[in-house]
Amino acid sequence: MANKSHFNSGLKSLNRMNREGRKHSSFVNTQEINETYHFLSIYDSIKLLPKIPDNSVQLILLDPPYNLDLDTWDSFENYLDWAKQWLDQIYRILKPEGNCIIFGGFQYQDLKKGDLLEILHYSRHNTKLRFTNLIIWYYKNGMSAHRYFANRHEEFVWLTKTKKYYFDLDSVRTPYDEKSKVLALKDKRLNPVNVEKGKNPTNVWEIGRLNGNSKERVGHPTQKPLEIIRRLVKSLSYPGSIVLDFFAGSGTTGRVCIEEARNSILIDNDPKLSEYFNKHIKTVDTSLHDNKPKIYFDSGIEKIIQFLTNDIRN
Repeated sequence: MANKSHFNSGLKSLNRMNREGRKHSSFVNTQEINETYHFLSIYDSIKLLPKIPDNSVQLILLDPPYNLDLDTWDSFENYLDWAKQWLDQIYRILKPEGNCIIFGGFQYQDLKKGDLLEILHYSRHNTKLRFTNLIIWYYKNGMSAHRYFANRHEEFVWLTKTKKYYFDLDSVRTPYDEKSKVLALKDKRLNPVNVEKGKNPTNVWEIGRLNGNSKERVGHPTQKPLEIIRRLVKSLSYPGSIVLDFFAGSGTTGRVCIEEARNSILIDNDPKLSEYFNKHIKTVDTSLHDNKPKIYFDSGIEKIIQFLTNDIRN
């Protein structure tokens, strides 16, 4: 079958704009960021979200409970009824060029369980959010199975508010090996400038799960690797923008935002969030940016709203 990407009118248009040195309408002219703000709130997200201003957040990054009874925060009688309460708020909160990532899985067989399929179906039929991409997180280690094929991946959906969503592919390209690079430079269909920058990482990411003794671990049972969160933060938000994680869990999103010069708002009803985040702070890589983070633990709703409404970096 022919590679249909070469007949894609949108792709051809982008290539033409790149050759002519023109920027896409979603382009954001970023500035050097020397100071960022990070808020941690131990609070029920369902109660807080309606108070967040319209069009105020660039990236919403969510790893919601999967309803697997891992803890008190991971048990719901009807998962979708609960999820609707926060899904209905996402479109309103996002900036016009904003993005939303929701982690999940398709392996839960009961309608009332936590299933990304149900979340995606609801968002497509009951909200204005646009489904942009399904990303597969592939890993080699996992549990065995006897009644089905053993799972070796998780999924997350990328939703956007408009067609003019922000996306910085160059920030997350992966380098070619020397042999592949030579061949790519000979391919007349490929832009040599982009070949030098590296490859599109595609929507299948082979990134190992965190082992129990991983140096990244802070104690949360479902902590995601830094590499996954970093790739999402770098490609879907820009320096100085605001990233919201209202199921903050381990606090990994906040740590990455400090390292990548983004502002963050972390909300979770588990008081251990502060403990986890303190562990992250001790290992933050300060060499990535000359960024002086201001961190506010146990932030009240008023302080968060004040930051969002007075934010001058829009």
